[in-house]
Amino acid sequence: MNRRVFLQQSGLLGGGLLMFDEVAAKLGSQRLDKPLSIGMIGCGDRGKGVLSVIKSLPNLYAIHSYCDVLDFRLTETKKVLGDIKAKEYKDYRAMLDDKSLDAVYIAVPLNQHFKIAKDAILAGKHVYVEKTMTFTIEDAKALVQLADQHPKQTVQVGYQYRYSPLYFKVKEMISSGYLGKVSQIDCRWDRNGSWRRPVPSPDLERKINWRMYKEYSGGLAAELLSHQIDFINWAFDTHPNEIMGAGGIDIYNDGRETFDNIQVTFRYKKAGMIGNFGATCGNARDGYLFKIKGTKGMVSLLTDTGLYYPERETRKELETVDGVSGATKLVFNTDGGTPILKEPTKDGTWYALQEFYKSVQNNTIPSSNVHRGASAAICVAMANKAIYNEHIEYWKSSYDV
Repeated sequence: MNRRVFLQQSGLLGGGLLMFDEVAAKLGSQRLDKPLSIGMIGCGDRGKGVLSVIKSLPNLYAIHSYCDVLDFRLTETKKVLGDIKAKEYKDYRAMLDDKSLDAVYIAVPLNQHFKIAKDAILAGKHVYVEKTMTFTIEDAKALVQLADQHPKQTVQVGYQYRYSPLYFKVKEMISSGYLGKVSQIDCRWDRNGSWRRPVPSPDLERKINWRMYKEYSGGLAAELLSHQIDFINWAFDTHPNEIMGAGGIDIYNDGRETFDNIQVTFRYKKAGMIGNFGATCGNARDGYLFKIKGTKGMVSLLTDTGLYYPERETRKELETVDGVSGATKLVFNTDGGTPILKEPTKDGTWYALQEFYKSVQNNTIPSSNVHRGASAAICVAMANKAIYNEHIEYWKSSYDV
């Protein structure tokens, strides 16, 4: 690998897809057409957090309304919005009836994603639905079919981290061969805590702690690991052929149904890769860990920063100063890594909301579209079947969406 070509094409020292950040910043300060009238369906922590980001983009979005079935969440949301005069709903269907509403952001329990997204599309609204896109494989396929029948409406899925310049850069590095032949992917998203939310009344337990119950939730695989699962599908344009898994309620025997400790292995036969995806609620040391290992080098990613670790021979080539490139010398840290981008990226939701607006305005397909969302949702459903049923799950041709 020629060092000059590597630096110019990969842009590790600040070029390349850093332009994405600059374009997004320019978009955030200019009005392309008019602000998009948007409503929030689901006002839990995620919904309120996204509304805070939407508030910071007044040239792109006008917050039209918000909806939740719990009164105290409506009260909390009103405080988050402050002086913004938005309509309040307890029934999302009434919100969808409003002709002045352009789009909805769906941040509700996973088992409700498909129904609400379907109703929103049929009501003529653009849709941003949180990950995981759907609860079941059947719903994933049905939503793809419905969205394809309404091509003028944008459907985007909430894999916000991979909208950052960092993850676009890593995808570029993979496709350009700077990692060589990738064979192993190691992913974790760990925490040390019960994942349980306080409940003001016992009758609200399942509505508030829905992530703990199989009726509503895909557990750790859906809520955390699906981010990394989706990135691998997207970056390598692939999907696993078979999935093996194990898990249990090993830490918090508190009445929950979804496992608090899981490990799944994906075999990507066509790509010649093995993906290891694990999460526990019993130790926070690794936190978010994402390593992609190839014959020429490895990337190690957090949500907003990343390092590239060249293999020994690759590093020798990169350290050869040829006098022609005039490029800044690569600086390696004590464990042999060099930053992929100069600075940490912004919160991924900021980039994702930029993309959603552009896709609606230009009638273009977002990167995290309904087809990509379906592929990840199918993988998550397969992973949970493998974990809970203790057998290997195999990809079927009918899953190709």
